[in-house]
Amino acid sequence: MRCFIYKSSKKDELYLYIAKQDDFSNIPQAILKSIGLPEFVMQLDITPERVLAREKATDVIKGIEENGFFIQMPATIYPAPKQLQ
Repeated sequence: MRCFIYKSSKKDELYLYIAKQDDFSNIPQAILKSIGLPEFVMQLDITPERVLAREKATDVIKGIEENGFFIQMPATIYPAPKQLQ
């Protein structure tokens, strides 16, 4: 599957994957409003076997096929546990 990846102009490390370049017609307005103006990053061919940095390729493909888009959320960083004294 060929997809087009956009980054959020409002939220660091939030990415939007879609099947057609610059076609945001499947994205709910509430989501577009929350991520701001999508900024094009790259075009990518994804297969189920492809290894992606943060997401499973099968999840991205499924999201695009079922919803018309996939959103990659920023990584969750947990604070270091307090050391016992």
